[in-house]
Amino acid sequence: MEIIVGSIPPLPAQPPKTPEKASPVIQARLLNVRPTRKGIAGPSGMERRNKQGKDPHKGRVLTIMVPDSDMLPADVDTREYNVHVRFVRK
Repeated sequence: MEIIVGSIPPLPAQPPKTPEKASPVIQARLLNVRPTRKGIAGPSGMERRNKQGKDPHKGRVLTIMVPDSDMLPADVDTREYNVHVRFVRK
């Protein structure tokens, strides 16, 4: 008898999906909206963040979730893409 705690049976292998070239629209869900970052000064009064980026004055940060990540380009984490957002009421 073999007892494994905290494990689930392995999922069956599925062939990898390829993104559809004909449909450039990827649906996502809006999870959170928050204001842009403000300066964070540590005890010494110096900025604690390493990157010296400036957020736009009237900007807002949107957190979105894409349900099917296979629809995203494989190299989406590079800065080679522009993202266009269109809001459609439910």
